[in-house]
Amino acid sequence: MYTAVIIMGGLGLVVGLGLAIASKVFYVYVDPKIEAIDDALPGANCGGCGYPGCSANAEAIVAGKSAPNSCVAAGPEVTEAIAAILGVSVEAREPDIARPGCTYGVSEAETKFLYDGVNDCRAAASLNGGMKVCSIGCLGLGTCARACPFDAITMGPAGLPVVDEKKCTGCGTCERICPKNIITLSSVTRRILKEYTTEDCTTPCQRACPAGIDISAYIGQIAEGDYHGAVQTIKERNPFPAVIGRICPRPCEDACRRQLVDEPVAINFLKRFAADYEKQVGKRIQPYRAPETGRRMAVIGGGIEGLSAAFFSARLGHAVTVFEAQDKLGGLLRTAIAKYRLPDEILDWDIAGVLEMGVAAETGKTLGRNLSISQLTAEGFEVIMLASGGWDSRLARTGGEPEPAIIGCRLLVDVLRDTSEKPLQGHVVLAGTGAKLIDSARQCLLKGAAKVTVVTWDTLEPAGDGNIEIISNATVNKLHGQGDQLAAIDCLHLESGQTDRIQTSTLVLAAGRIPELIIKPIMITDNEAAENNQAAAKNGSWEAFAPYRPNLERWHNGLLGPGAVFTDFSAAIKAIAAGRRAAAAAHKALYGIEQKPADNVLKADSYIQDVYHVEGVLPTARNLMPLNPEAVNSGNGELELGYDQKTALAEAGRCLQCGLICYRRSDRKADQDVVMASAG
Repeated sequence: MYTAVIIMGGLGLVVGLGLAIASKVFYVYVDPKIEAIDDALPGANCGGCGYPGCSANAEAIVAGKSAPNSCVAAGPEVTEAIAAILGVSVEAREPDIARPGCTYGVSEAETKFLYDGVNDCRAAASLNGGMKVCSIGCLGLGTCARACPFDAITMGPAGLPVVDEKKCTGCGTCERICPKNIITLSSVTRRILKEYTTEDCTTPCQRACPAGIDISAYIGQIAEGDYHGAVQTIKERNPFPAVIGRICPRPCEDACRRQLVDEPVAINFLKRFAADYEKQVGKRIQPYRAPETGRRMAVIGGGIEGLSAAFFSARLGHAVTVFEAQDKLGGLLRTAIAKYRLPDEILDWDIAGVLEMGVAAETGKTLGRNLSISQLTAEGFEVIMLASGGWDSRLARTGGEPEPAIIGCRLLVDVLRDTSEKPLQGHVVLAGTGAKLIDSARQCLLKGAAKVTVVTWDTLEPAGDGNIEIISNATVNKLHGQGDQLAAIDCLHLESGQTDRIQTSTLVLAAGRIPELIIKPIMITDNEAAENNQAAAKNGSWEAFAPYRPNLERWHNGLLGPGAVFTDFSAAIKAIAAGRRAAAAAHKALYGIEQKPADNVLKADSYIQDVYHVEGVLPTARNLMPLNPEAVNSGNGELELGYDQKTALAEAGRCLQCGLICYRRSDRKADQDVVMASAG
């Protein structure tokens, strides 16, 4: 008996020990936050959040991949409970809606590839790219419609997906399952942040437009008589349609596919027609904006770039204030363009549209004189965008006098012209390009600098002077400062990607402008109260960096680089595009989103499908812009009168409504009607 007891006791000890070891080996730690959030979620497991069930969404929320208000089956009380668990506040969230991005379906493709395999887009895409010539276009097999958990997608008569916005929850199932990125999620924020990629169905005119306006869409709306919608489409990427409709150099028309038949569509004249319609109606037509975030942003510079940055930031939901040195907004658009081309009333109309989007403005404020970074951060601005303009803007602003240093940044021309005794001191960083950089560095030494470090993307030989250091194939990547003073710069080595920090209080730029900068106060990162974050901003630590520039010859996030603008933008439409990128960069900085755009961002030298010959399109004459006889004879008034409705409709009818490689073939009777309308 004793033997049995000993055996059973020993066996129990072994089993207990084994279980104890197993509990340690196979123990799965469950984050209490995940568990608490999972308990707070309704348990519907509907997939509307984009994750396979509430537990997966709870993990994503804690990981920061999903928002506290991502559950479509829950009410605001659940969102508040989740936010309390995380210790964060909740901002209003705009809806994501699935949006198809293909122009013509398979049924309208003249050349198709036969596919007799599995009736699924993913299977078809794996076979030489699909069933039609276009490598991007929709395959039309309806995989997205079958996958949608809420029956929000159907296949329309053209063989393209049609989205019911009332049913769509923005879960992203269709986006994830589409092998050709035809259907994607869309919202105000997504559209503003978006850079077009080689996987998007873009038209030649849209690719040539610096602002990326959806040109075929607004011309199609004009052709249908939807002038209100045309203005909204234009303002998605251009807050100055009346201005640009008068002064744009029209690179879009140089790329218009219509010229393969006769003449380009008068794209810019049609833009002006839509903008003039808005002004004649007298009621402002605005694109959609995201819900208010309660975040404050400042923009330094009230020219077209600064106002554009403010406009797009306001559309992102932020509270924006523009600070302008002159007594009126508008920059070079007000001072450098003849009034017969751009009357003040037209400029003022578009500027008023920017302000009506919710942008505040203060004039007579110059950074470095009666305005400072420390003052702005103390007032609660969480991001400051610097868009002070280039050489011509500077001359108009300063009257030729040297401009005050901005956060330790000075232009080389101001340093060389400075007649004060020893205007430089300590360690100076000179950034730029050109054969005269070393000579300029020696001049900086004569001006009082103890040492000069030259940072350039060129390859320079050593200066032969111990007080001059050359760092080739590099750029200034980021600035660091305290209060209104520069403390250090980050030097990015372009080949290795390595970053070195250089202590300096003065950055001299061998360029005609202070680059666009995003200045962000350094905030406390722990879970202290919000007022302590405000105190951290008042303490004055900040960092500054350039907005991303996906159109550079080689991408990097430095202040100066190949393709960067060194003086003023060569066209206002380019400044508008820069303003949108600045707003996008500031928004990303505010929320800690990576700045670098996708690797396949569309550039001028990107290899994409295109056509260089069109068939089945009848020639129709381009409609001329009527001129103002009084302006021609006496110089009084605006030179160009603009299209009337009849002319605009005739010209809009000439648009081929292109896709990537597809276009609208002529309906001979319809085209004859267009010809007759144009002739009449």
